[in-house]
Amino acid sequence: MSAEAHRGVTIRKILLPLQTVNTAEAVCSAAALTTRMWAGHLAVLHVGSNKDRAISLRDLVTRLLAQHGLPFVDAEPNARTPTASFAVVTGQEPEIVAQEARLADLVVVPHPASDKEVSSSDALHAVLFDSAKPIMIAPAVAPSAIGRRICIGWNGTAESASAVLAALPWLNRAEAIRILWSEDYQRRGPLAPELQQYLAMHDIATDRAAFAADQNGVGAGLLAAAGDFGCDLLVMGAYSHSRLRQLFLGGVTRHVLERATIPVMMHR
Repeated sequence: MSAEAHRGVTIRKILLPLQTVNTAEAVCSAAALTTRMWAGHLAVLHVGSNKDRAISLRDLVTRLLAQHGLPFVDAEPNARTPTASFAVVTGQEPEIVAQEARLADLVVVPHPASDKEVSSSDALHAVLFDSAKPIMIAPAVAPSAIGRRICIGWNGTAESASAVLAALPWLNRAEAIRILWSEDYQRRGPLAPELQQYLAMHDIATDRAAFAADQNGVGAGLLAAAGDFGCDLLVMGAYSHSRLRQLFLGGVTRHVLERATIPVMMHR
């Protein structure tokens, strides 16, 4: 793709809402790697009123990001160099995170520690439902690469289409891309060959592969197929069924949130 075509297709501001030190190492690594890839700015946000906790978290994050070559600055810079900042805000976490996310290009959150945490992750669901921005769920173990080999979990829904649009900057620079589809996953809407044709119009080459649900469901089949490809970023829509239905009955989104061991970028 030409330099002119790439112009404006980038990621400049990445938001990292962070509440505890427990998950900081892996998510900071993923966020720093992403920030360096795009020469962007990583805005770390802590919502809380406990000053001691905020200071401890800031000290830890400062050390972790320094290991990845991300210097802290007082304001968001205009220069195309990777930087970071740390802000503490008092208020309701879901509301604040959703508002801050609206002027970010990407939000990175920690991997949920349990299925209970998936159900109660306020920041994750605030971004998905109230920011109109993509979210990257970092894996529990720090990744060594993100976005070289991308899988798209496609089912023809508006949510999956939104995810593909949000992922175009990543798709433009990936080494290999595979569209994953399944008769068990497909909803009413365009099929995988149509997505492949659409991406070709953007000069993005892909292949496609069918996957099948296994004994643990469609989500497990999707993750297995992504693993077979050596995927280091899975792109997919989130909650094409209602969140309430997925929380009580399970679903692809919830399974992936609980079980993925790679970075996952979701949109709805």
